[in-house]
Order: sequence, then C-alpha cells, then structure tokens
Amino acid sequence: MANFKKGLFAAAAVMALSAGTAHADITIATVGPMTGQYAAFGEQMKRGAEQAVADINAKGGVMGQKLNLVVGDDACDPKQAVAVANQFVNQKVKFVAGHFCSGSSIPASAIYNEEGILQISPASTNPTLTEQGFENVFRVVGGDDQQGEVAGKYLADNYKGKKIAIVHDKQAYSKGLADETKKALNKAGVQEVLYETITPGEKDYSTLVTKLKQNGVDVLYYGGYHTEAGLIVRQMREQGLKTQVISGDALVTKEFWAVTGDAGEGVMMTFSPDPRLNPAAKPVVDAIKKAGYDPEAYTLNTYATVQAWAQAVEKAKSTDAKPVASALHANKFETVLGNFGFDAKGDMTAPGYVMYEWSKGEYTYKK
Repeated sequence: MANFKKGLFAAAAVMALSAGTAHADITIATVGPMTGQYAAFGEQMKRGAEQAVADINAKGGVMGQKLNLVVGDDACDPKQAVAVANQFVNQKVKFVAGHFCSGSSIPASAIYNEEGILQISPASTNPTLTEQGFENVFRVVGGDDQQGEVAGKYLADNYKGKKIAIVHDKQAYSKGLADETKKALNKAGVQEVLYETITPGEKDYSTLVTKLKQNGVDVLYYGGYHTEAGLIVRQMREQGLKTQVISGDALVTKEFWAVTGDAGEGVMMTFSPDPRLNPAAKPVVDAIKKAGYDPEAYTLNTYATVQAWAQAVEKAKSTDAKPVASALHANKFETVLGNFGFDAKGDMTAPGYVMYEWSKGEYTYKK
C-alpha cells in the first residue's frame, strides 16, 4: 500500500511538472492601492496592465509565450507592500508594474533587487526610488525633483509678492514633492510664509485652514493625495478662503472633483503631458473606453511599463532581470507614451511636467 501511494505521488509530481512545462506562461504583476482611499489609482493601474497583457497576448505573447497577470494590493501601506513583494517571489513573478505610492515602491524594491525581479513603477516619483543603485528598478514617470522644479518655478514666476504656504502629509511621495517645490521656490528668491504638515486620512482640516487664514496665505502648495487635498479645498471655501491651490500629479483623478464639487474650480496641478492625446495611443484609449473606462492618469503609464518590459525581453531574449535591465538601459521603446528610454538611474528620458487646471469637473492644460 505504501509503495502504491508513493507511485501515486510520483505520478502526480510528473503530471504537475508536465503541466507546468506545457503551460510555460510568463507571470507578471501589477500592484498598487486596489483598496483604501487611493483605490482609484489602483484601478487605473489594473486596467492599464490588463489591456496591455490582452493586446500583447493577442499578438502572440512575449518570446512565443503568453503573459499571465497577477494583481497585488498594497493599499499604499509599506508593510503590506513588502508582504505582496514576497508573495510575488513565491509566485515566480518576472516583472512588476508597480507600485503606486513611493512609500510602497521603495521598501518593495529591496525585495525585488534581492530576488532578481524587474520593477518599473508607473507612478512613484520620490527620487530615492532610483537613487538606491538598484539596476533592476525603473520608473515611467518623472521624479519629484523634476516636478518640484516646475511647480516651484511656476509659483515664483506667477505669484511674486504673494504669501505662499507649503503643506504635505508626511508620506514619502508627499514630503518629497513638497520639499523639492520648496527648494526650487527658495532658489528663485521666494520664501514661503508657512511650512506645515497634516495627518493623512483625517476628515477635519480646520486647524490648517485657520492657520492659512491667520497668515493671509494667497497660494497653498499641497504635497499629497487627492482625498486630503479635496477636503482641504472644500473646507477652505466653506470658511471663505479664496486661496489658490496648486498640487502635484496625485490630483489627476476625477475622484478629486467628487470630493470638492464646485469648490475644486481653478485648482491646479502638475502632471506629464496627457497620453490620451498621443495619436499612437488612440487604439488603446478606444479599446479601454469601449470597456466603459476612461484611461486617465496612470492607466496608460502602466500600459507603457508592460510595453517597455516586453520589448526589452524580446531584445534580451530572456526574462531574467539582469539582461532585461541592460536592454532597458540600452534602447528606446515605442509605447503609448511615445518613444522613450531610461537613464543610468532608471528614470525615463521623456518630456517632463506641465500645468493642468480643474474646471467644471474636468482637468485640462492650464492656458
């Protein structure tokens, strides 16, 4: 009986091995805040990755193999991000399109570097991510140093003589963006009248609004996410403050307007040129819209990360992180974001940031 059981186990093992060989799909992943207050961005990433995988598989896959997508939820929590990264190791993931929050991407990148998994973030902007010296870490978005320079210069050029406040929520993305904006503003000879922090996830920011009022602030630069920004804007307007609000790329979601309503009119933010307006992206945009979803913000960024990785794999003739990373550094890639490559750190070489403005529930380039 014991020998019979051993035979069954051996046969099962052979069958499992054969099945794995017969279905030699390449497993890739996307990971971001699929739940929680930033879930709108997780949905963007998921939609972009799913469409990219579907389109690539429809054309025969990568190196003749189909892509299998797994989706991870880190809820923009650093500890959860590390846990998800370790799950990906166990799932034999070759490539990760993620994470969204810099506070998640940075700790997870250490796992990916140690385990030989290629990472391209479509959204994490904190400079630290690509300054760690990890050869396998890239991003398809500008850094806070680039974004902050644009914002700081815009503030200095357009609000000279006005009282400017800088506020952030202490998270890695938020602090990096606020500090880089402050640096550029101060370099231009302008000093803010107030530098404050808030706690993310709260509902009442009246203490901050009172400080802005007491200091006669004309312009608030906010480093942080759309949920808190929306509440601050709404509470400012409720208290009669007409202070101009300027922020960064985390306001590029229609959920911002869902929080503010008409109070969001005129709020500005920096973001890269809208990829939906790129003619090369039209077939992808149309396909995603046909499924009932507007591919705003990081949807097409995520699509582009998968495109760039897939093209690099074909060039490297391998899915291993090291040769793929070398191919990413050495070549340019045709994507929905246009033609771009990566510098020595892993930052994309492409146009930087432009200013957008919210009006009547939509955001468009600032005129």
